[in-house]
Amino acid sequence: MRRVDPTLFPFAPHHFDRGGGVKMHYLDERPTGDVAGTVLMVHGNPSWSFYWRNLVRELSSTHRCIAPDHVGMGLSDKPGDDAYDYSLEQRVDDLGKLIDSLDVRAPLTLAVHDWGGMIGFAWAARNPERIARLVILNTAAFPLPASKKLPWQLKLTRTPVGAALVRGMNAFAWGATVTGMTRTAMPRAVQDGYLAPYGNWGDRIATLRFVQDIPLVAGARGFGIVESTAAALAGFENVPAFIGWGARDFVFDDHFLAEWKKRLPHAQVTYLRDAGHYVLEDAAAELVPAIAAFVREG
Repeated sequence: MRRVDPTLFPFAPHHFDRGGGVKMHYLDERPTGDVAGTVLMVHGNPSWSFYWRNLVRELSSTHRCIAPDHVGMGLSDKPGDDAYDYSLEQRVDDLGKLIDSLDVRAPLTLAVHDWGGMIGFAWAARNPERIARLVILNTAAFPLPASKKLPWQLKLTRTPVGAALVRGMNAFAWGATVTGMTRTAMPRAVQDGYLAPYGNWGDRIATLRFVQDIPLVAGARGFGIVESTAAALAGFENVPAFIGWGARDFVFDDHFLAEWKKRLPHAQVTYLRDAGHYVLEDAAAELVPAIAAFVREG
């Protein structure tokens, strides 16, 4: 059985009841002295707060670092469909309730990756006054670019055969650990950390529901949120933004980066030609200090 190495993830657990007795796990790390600001880190699929661990280690000496696990992910509860609505709308609501419960008053830095971009920016679009800075890592907060086709791997996952592979063999989470780093293979202990929360059929419900819930066309559930979030990005044009981009991501590739550059033309961009989707793993040596310096500028 895979386990999370406590030396890689040495953080105290916190839990929030988002309603119905379903609990979200989150990190809440901060300095012992004065807090310079808050950084909210929102993960995607199939990762969890483990993805942000190196940045939390670096920034928590000066900043309050909050990193939730979406319901069904990481160390959060993993209810069945009868107890939780695995939808974009619910994810955004959960995030808002958690933030409100933590009494975060000053504007914060929002850091997002993968599907966390849509969730985080959808919340930010409803609360623009609460955003001071942006950190964007291989993600989107707008519809699939016209020049980009949905990768076949994601199409497969949305079929009955793909669903069986995701829940029966943990194919989606395992595949991400194999393809997510391109500079070098993911170390076994790190791979174990990503896979440990998804040890059986029941634990893998959210990794499947996330992919099934991607709203690709008008009329699909959640597509209205995607459209309104994309429209709201104009309001963040002058918010200080850092984009860290792994060019060898087969999903969030240069088609998406071009869209970000168009929508946030003043963003600081670090383009990593040989890094993959798990860019904060692949390029930790460059990105962690660069992001920390950017956050501390604020």
